[in-house]
Amino acid sequence: MVLKRDFYLRSVQEVARDLLGKQLVRLSGKQKISGYIIETEAYDGEKDEACHAHSGKTERNKVMYGPGGHAYIYFTYGMHWMLNCVVEESGYPAAVLIRSIQPVNGLDFIRERRKPIPQDHWTDGPAKLTKALDITGELNGVDLCSKNGGLYIEDGWTIPEGQVYTSPRIGIQYAPEPWKSKEWRFYTEYLNGEEG
Repeated sequence: MVLKRDFYLRSVQEVARDLLGKQLVRLSGKQKISGYIIETEAYDGEKDEACHAHSGKTERNKVMYGPGGHAYIYFTYGMHWMLNCVVEESGYPAAVLIRSIQPVNGLDFIRERRKPIPQDHWTDGPAKLTKALDITGELNGVDLCSKNGGLYIEDGWTIPEGQVYTSPRIGIQYAPEPWKSKEWRFYTEYLNGEEG
């Protein structure tokens, strides 16, 4: 079942934690390519000095200011696409970065896109998973609560508290304290590959 809007209209930290175990789905024609989300990061509005919205609304980040449940996809380092889920109510620019997934469907599709990378490393990073699932800026702003846009998130596993771990976010050395040290990265171990 596709996650409903209400799932996203909560605090960014809650959504980042609860996305663990959910299934990220990309449709390519009639083919379903998907994986369980196993690593996320929370970015909490203009006050968060590691967040894209810290300096206010721009053409690049305007999707973040819309309602939760939409994809915010941006280009970085001149080479990589990064997938985020916009959360909270319209006007509050918070988003969850999807950092890693465990592939479960469309493995042949992913294998072709990730040659010659070993399977264990197909989708263990935010730029790797967008490449594997063919997620680009063309999907920026798509409604994740509908299958019509070809990108959405379905229910999956509920990860118990004892299997959820946190750490500071990765790659934000530019951010001052306390933002650099906030434990807003959430991750879990590999799942068994069956829907819960």
